[in-house]
Amino acid sequence: MNKRTGILIALLLTNCIVGCSSTPEEVVAGAEGSEASTVLENSSISSDSSTLAESSESTDTQISGTELESDADTQASAEVTLIMVGDILLHDPIEKVAKDEAGNYNYDFIFEHMKDDISAADIALVNQEVIIGGQDLGVSGYPAFNAPFEIGDALVNTGFDVVCHATNHSLDKGKRGIVNCYDYWQQNHPEITVVGLNGDESDYENIDIIEKDGIRIAILNYTYGTNGISFPSDMPHAVDMLEEAKVEKDLAYAEENADFTIVCPHWGTEYSLGTDSSQKKWTEIFRAGGADLVIGTHPHVIEPIEMLEDDEQGITNNHGGGDMLVYYSLGNFVSWTSSSGSGIANRNVGGMAMVTIERGADGEVVIKDHSVKALVCHDTSAERGVTVYPLSEYSEELAGENEIRFQDSSFTMKYCVELCDKIWGELWK
Repeated sequence: MNKRTGILIALLLTNCIVGCSSTPEEVVAGAEGSEASTVLENSSISSDSSTLAESSESTDTQISGTELESDADTQASAEVTLIMVGDILLHDPIEKVAKDEAGNYNYDFIFEHMKDDISAADIALVNQEVIIGGQDLGVSGYPAFNAPFEIGDALVNTGFDVVCHATNHSLDKGKRGIVNCYDYWQQNHPEITVVGLNGDESDYENIDIIEKDGIRIAILNYTYGTNGISFPSDMPHAVDMLEEAKVEKDLAYAEENADFTIVCPHWGTEYSLGTDSSQKKWTEIFRAGGADLVIGTHPHVIEPIEMLEDDEQGITNNHGGGDMLVYYSLGNFVSWTSSSGSGIANRNVGGMAMVTIERGADGEVVIKDHSVKALVCHDTSAERGVTVYPLSEYSEELAGENEIRFQDSSFTMKYCVELCDKIWGELWK
């Protein structure tokens, strides 16, 4: 029932109750208030029920149309900010400084200088390089990593929304590590989207799609391998792998059901500042399948950023062979390798991908803006002495305190800046 019809019925009922002899038309004409007058003037309402029904239907259509137009305007102006950081690589020295005298672990200090940026994003992603199997499996660093559950708590406290778990270290603690990690997230932080790790076959078949401000974003995560460790016999799909049939099927589903698709591949050549043939191959597969944004991990050093464009003007949504933005590697977010020599300094420089997407007037979701924030992992052996700074807030004084310089004497503030200039040019400034 619309407002006009409601007024008329109310007046008719009033007339009947008081025993008034006036006609319906006289009642309406004599009613107080501008709404009744407007009904008469604009709709020519009579006592005929079919005329009333037609008037009601017409007015409802106009109101619904206004609401739909408003919704369309809201959708058209919708904007979502995305950020992602690279590898959470917990070597033994980091585990040591994260543990207090009572044996308790806490990792919040690693993220304290980045928390504001991370929590401010609409959707924040992170590559959790090492499996979170808990202390029962023994906390360990390279080569067979295992982290306590407290690192997951720190990621949540920092503001991350999506955790990528498909890495070459996913099976470092076998089936027990996978199960413990999966159960930890399900039981303690069910609000977090965990990708790349599967508790059962239904997880393997499902595609994670996050909706934010009316924009549906599919997030896919795969690894090139698991360091030669075999899958548990009863969990043949515990980790999502870079397998063409699987990737193509997932991309097809995402293209059909999401507005925007992000792929986070664990790929490339470790410690290489450039891209390799495998990355080029997979880039083309992702692009052909309709991915819009690719953010890579695994090389442990930063690599180039490339916008692949088609012949259409401006950046458009990729429906196959179209525009696609690729961050080939974000490097490490946090790490402290035991290795020494030239190039070790590169492993302490990382990046935070920063992307804004929006729904255009045509309803398509596209990349509006993108950049990268350079980061530095600051390693000292003091309790809670490992943390991450934006390079823009770092200094030569801090660089002089960073103990990674004992493993690579070339590490300085200037070295970090020049590395970012070499790989990213003006994009990071």
